[in-house]
Amino acid sequence: MFDLSPAADRLAGLVRNVSDGDLKAPTPCPNYTVGDLLDHVNGLSVAFTMAALKTPVEGTGSGDAARLPLDFRESVPQRLGELAQAWRPLEAWEGMTAAGGLDLPAEVAGAVALDEIVLHGWDLARATGQPFEVEPDLLEVVYGFVSSIGPDDRDGSLFGPAVEVGSSASLLDRVLGLSGRNPAWS
Repeated sequence: MFDLSPAADRLAGLVRNVSDGDLKAPTPCPNYTVGDLLDHVNGLSVAFTMAALKTPVEGTGSGDAARLPLDFRESVPQRLGELAQAWRPLEAWEGMTAAGGLDLPAEVAGAVALDEIVLHGWDLARATGQPFEVEPDLLEVVYGFVSSIGPDDRDGSLFGPAVEVGSSASLLDRVLGLSGRNPAWS
C-alpha cells in the first residue's frame, strides 16, 4: 500500500494551471495533444477509482479532447482526488479487480494507477512548461512497475520501446526512459 494523494494532488495542480492556449499543444505522448491527455487523465481517474471500489465500469475510453469537460480545471482535479481517496482503505488493495478491460490483482492496479498519474503528470508538465517533482518513495514504486514490463510488451499499448538514458541518470529519467519517454523532450 502507498498513498496516491501526493502524486494525484500534484497532477491536479498541473491541470488547474493549463491555459486554453495549451489545449492543442503536443505532448510527449505520441498522437496526444494536451487536451487529449487531459481527457485521458479524466478517464483513467474514473477507471482506477472504480478499480479500487471493485466496481466494474465500461466506457471510460479516453484520449479525445472533444470529450474533455469544459470545467476540466475543476472536474479533473476532483476526480483525481476521488481516485486517491478510493485507494486509502486496505480493502482497495486486496483481491482482484479490473481496469482498462483487464482483470488484475488489486495491488497491481494500484501501482498502475500511480504509474499513470506520475507519468502523465510529467507529460503534462513538459507540454505546458510547468515544473514537475515526485516523491522518491512513489517514484520507486513506479520504477518497480515500469521495470517489470518486458521488451515484448512495449508495443505502444502501455509503453513504447525503452529510451536509453544512461546509468548515471536520475531515477525519474530512468523511469521515463523505461516507459518509452525521452527525458529531454521539449
